[in-house]
Amino acid sequence: MAAWEGRMNVIDEAITWLNDPLNWSGPGGIWALTREHLLMTLAAVLLASVVAIPLGIWLGHSHRLQRGAATVIVAANTTRALPTLAIIIILATAGLFGDTATVIAAAVFAFPVLLSTTFTGVRGVDPAVTDAARGMGMGGGRVVGRVELPLAVPYLAAGLRTTIVQVVATIPLAALAGGGGLGQIISLGFGTQRYGQVLAGGVVVAVLCLLVDGVLALVQRAVTPASVRAESRAAARAV
Repeated sequence: MAAWEGRMNVIDEAITWLNDPLNWSGPGGIWALTREHLLMTLAAVLLASVVAIPLGIWLGHSHRLQRGAATVIVAANTTRALPTLAIIIILATAGLFGDTATVIAAAVFAFPVLLSTTFTGVRGVDPAVTDAARGMGMGGGRVVGRVELPLAVPYLAAGLRTTIVQVVATIPLAALAGGGGLGQIISLGFGTQRYGQVLAGGVVVAVLCLLVDGVLALVQRAVTPASVRAESRAAARAV
């Protein structure tokens, strides 16, 4: 009974904390921390994309590098075994604290997902289509830009959607290295033993993840050709 009352007290404290206007405004309020959180997410995803997407396109396009491409993909996926918190701690011991350490760690976390989805999308283009493009006199660059990338867009969109949502959920670790974002709410709650605030911070992060995923789902649908969506629905019904 006491344990149940304790849980109810934490929930009541969380509701009270979220209903306090002072917790939403100002430089340390939810709105400001959410903006900082999303900017850190954007920086991490852009940092990973600058390397992962061009590399994935090149590996997917270069059929002669099939064995080498598989090795690179496997090697990249092994980095997913590294906990993001461990990377942040390593960077902190090297002198990188706060937002910088978290952005780098989140970029390392995002890299293999973006690389794999980009590679899969480009490599999955029907060879007959690319052969026809080459038969029309297109060079390698034009085949990539006009044929392979447009057909791979659904895979790229899905990879970016998954990556961004995962990074949004990971960025709260920044608070453990002196960084910003919504993790500050949770970290401060633990530090002051206000577990209602901890719960409130977790709820805010969860809602933000759901909202970001919902927006990105609409974007993914918009960039996916209707024919591809129809094929996906038919395959789902067949299963």
